[in-house]
Amino acid sequence: MDGTPLPDDGPAAFLARVEWAARDGQGPGDLLAPGAARLLGLDALTLSICAHDGHLELLWGDPESGLGTDLETLQYTLGDGPTLEAARHGRLLHEPDVLVTDPHRWPLFLPAASRTPLRAVVAQPLRLGAALIGVLAGYRTTPGPLTTAQLRGLHRLGRRLLLLLLHSDQAGADEPTGLRLYRAEVHQATGFLAAELGISLEEALLRLRAHAAAEDQSLSDLAQAVLTRRLPAGTFNRAT
Repeated sequence: MDGTPLPDDGPAAFLARVEWAARDGQGPGDLLAPGAARLLGLDALTLSICAHDGHLELLWGDPESGLGTDLETLQYTLGDGPTLEAARHGRLLHEPDVLVTDPHRWPLFLPAASRTPLRAVVAQPLRLGAALIGVLAGYRTTPGPLTTAQLRGLHRLGRRLLLLLLHSDQAGADEPTGLRLYRAEVHQATGFLAAELGISLEEALLRLRAHAAAEDQSLSDLAQAVLTRRLPAGTFNRAT
């Protein structure tokens, strides 16, 4: 730190605080306060990391619940959508108006997202060389492209968050990011079904997703029903 004073608020101050935290070795949980999305001209902002099994895990959302986290959960349930595409191709995705997006691009996500206020999305992969570390995604309820300054701010935030995540991972802490996983109960239910039905974890997750999509139910609610035995494991013997 060079002692240079910072403005009290605004995107410049927020990004500077994240940069300082990256230098100090703090975790993302210390920095990602509510309001970050608005500072970047977005209605919602999410941070996901790539888990050991290759799936994206939602770590943080601003706001903590609502549009962004709901859309990430929707993509996780359907296995389709902008965050997953950005992770798969490893490059920035910027869709100014999802209502005119080619329906073949996200054939499962777009019909479901049309029932939400979503109009525009941007997703930035967080990569270290060829390795995917996570995805920073932003959502808006109004159409139109982000400005050059907004895209630059998102890119800068993504780079700083990547440094924070890498530092936290290298520290080897049990909860390295200082953030909670949003879908812990889904993993518990997946493990339970795998053991009860004698199938792989991948197959158990696919069956959970298929059931949630068929019943128009959130994956978290379905997982809770499985874990509390309100929904017998045998229900998923019929899933494909």
